[in-house]
Amino acid sequence: MPRDKSPATPISDALRSYLKESGLDARVDRASVILEWPELVGPQIAHVTEPRLVTDDGILFVGVRTHAWMTELALMERSLLARINAREGRLPIRRIRWELLR
Repeated sequence: MPRDKSPATPISDALRSYLKESGLDARVDRASVILEWPELVGPQIAHVTEPRLVTDDGILFVGVRTHAWMTELALMERSLLARINAREGRLPIRRIRWELLR
């Protein structure tokens, strides 16, 4: 017996639906900060840093090339968090944890 053919669903729609149904969509959206990092912090900071991970509780881990930059970025953390969290609808990043790149 022939099957009733329904129109194909684009993979992007299927993935978006799966993420939403599984409750992972907010976590994936929060992790998009890693991809957006150069735009959020600018080229100079992006050049000396490497965003690595966003935890479930909103901590962003970022590798930094030198101690001097780590100190400077720690002083800038509030303004960086404000830029990162300016996008509406995304779960907030609560804190940035700076780690020296080796």
